[in-house]
Amino acid sequence: MALVECSACKKRISSVAKACQYCGISQGGDSESTQKIRQINQASQLQTHSFIALTLFIAGVMIWFWGGEAAEGTRLYVGGACFVFGFVGYLITRIRIILNRRGNV
Repeated sequence: MALVECSACKKRISSVAKACQYCGISQGGDSESTQKIRQINQASQLQTHSFIALTLFIAGVMIWFWGGEAAEGTRLYVGGACFVFGFVGYLITRIRIILNRRGNV
């Protein structure tokens, strides 16, 4: 008995196990369906990351322009950091989503 990697969730399980104890996928089953399940799970996770980055971006814009005038002092730095990290995070996540749809990730 050895530990092997589950084809769907990539966690280590026993080589004699009939199904993964973490994700429930039958071992030795159809690898095409497990690949599709893994791609769907990855797409869902990337959509969540995209939403978080977009929310951070919008929060940065709101902090920066709260009250109608441009930010000064600490508000300038906090708003700018949220804006930049949200924007860059969103761009990176969108690229990862495109690559995931193509099946390269």
